[in-house]
Amino acid sequence: MDHDGSAFDRLLLDQIADRWSILVLGAICAAGGTLRFNEVRRRIDGIAQKTLTQALRRLERNGILERRLIDTAPPGVEYMVTPLGRSLDKPFAALNAWTMEHAEALRAAQKAFDERHGSASERRG
Repeated sequence: MDHDGSAFDRLLLDQIADRWSILVLGAICAAGGTLRFNEVRRRIDGIAQKTLTQALRRLERNGILERRLIDTAPPGVEYMVTPLGRSLDKPFAALNAWTMEHAEALRAAQKAFDERHGSASERRG
């Protein structure tokens, strides 16, 4: 794989900043940095078990989360944010703040686009 900062960096960005990874990391951070698998699933509306498993593995592989087995009956698994994962707090908070600050402008732009080009439902129908 190309490690010169182009393709490799884009791949990492895709793995860390995709929709599900951000939501998973946000849910775990909001809970204090540690959550069990099923609790993560309950906190993220609409995520399939397979998608959650893939996102958790991706984040674990990239050093953002750590997976720990819990010796209970039945055995459980919990995920903890690593120090590297915590370093994403500021960039993700900035992205969240930008989204909230510009939400109305984004909705207005979407509405204007849909009026110019027809809504998605009109194009399908």
